[in-house]
Amino acid sequence: MSRPLTGLQTHTNTVVCFIKMHSDASSKYNNFQLNSHLSTLASIHKIYHTLHRLNLTEDVGPETHGTACCSRAMPPRKKRRPTAGDDLSAKKSRQDNVYRKQETLQIQEAEAFSSKRCLEWFYEYAVGCDDVVGPEGMEKFCEDIGVEPENVVMLVLAWKLDAQSMGYFTLQEWLKGMGSLQCDSTEKLRNSLDYLRSVLNDATSFKLIYRYAFDFAREKDQRSLDLNTAKCMLGLLLGKTWPLFPVFNQFLEQSKYKVINKDQWCNVLEFSRTINLDLSNYDEDGAWPVLLDEFVEWYKDREMS
Repeated sequence: MSRPLTGLQTHTNTVVCFIKMHSDASSKYNNFQLNSHLSTLASIHKIYHTLHRLNLTEDVGPETHGTACCSRAMPPRKKRRPTAGDDLSAKKSRQDNVYRKQETLQIQEAEAFSSKRCLEWFYEYAVGCDDVVGPEGMEKFCEDIGVEPENVVMLVLAWKLDAQSMGYFTLQEWLKGMGSLQCDSTEKLRNSLDYLRSVLNDATSFKLIYRYAFDFAREKDQRSLDLNTAKCMLGLLLGKTWPLFPVFNQFLEQSKYKVINKDQWCNVLEFSRTINLDLSNYDEDGAWPVLLDEFVEWYKDREMS
């Protein structure tokens, strides 16, 4: 049988139990701290390796650590003070830039249309005090631009200037027309000749020029165009594009007609565009002028004979 504990034994046992409990709690706390530190170190290690795979870390060994620090600590390099040669080069470069800008401005001014230059150009050909380029001045003008007076491009130019009389350009017509072409010199007009020729390739523009030619070429006190002038103008406009023109010209020469009116003139163009070369689609009951009815009849008789 066990003996009852004395007071001292009881107190001693109590202290031993408390120390044991405190030791166990301290051990658990220390273990918790250790585990926490280990977990933190593991996380840092994992992050480091992740950055390393992404090439976001830089290995700096103990040997290079000091060098890297020293490199970062180095003061910035001082800029080299420019020498006299550098000053001369910079000055020359600035002067070159100024000259280039001046040349660019001069080129732009030369290319831009100038009413003053256009006016001075006009008076190179206007004879006397009249504000008109007449036949004499027109001859010199054609010579300067390298175009014969009877060339079709001169007709296109007259149309562009809206000239009212053949062989004459008034000051108003010149300034307005040359302004629309942006030409204020002989050289610029020469460079525009290909454009003026190309206008004839557009069917709508050609029709306008063809109609304009009738009023441009006729005498202003006459409503019709005399036959010789009509044949010349038809040859100028249709001679190279209408295969039947030579035959039609022969018909006019042997016909009774002395003049061509505007209705006949306009219908000749329509005839040249729509009627076959063998005249097989010509409708004698159509709204064609008698002039063309007679031409078809004359042509068929000629072919049969």
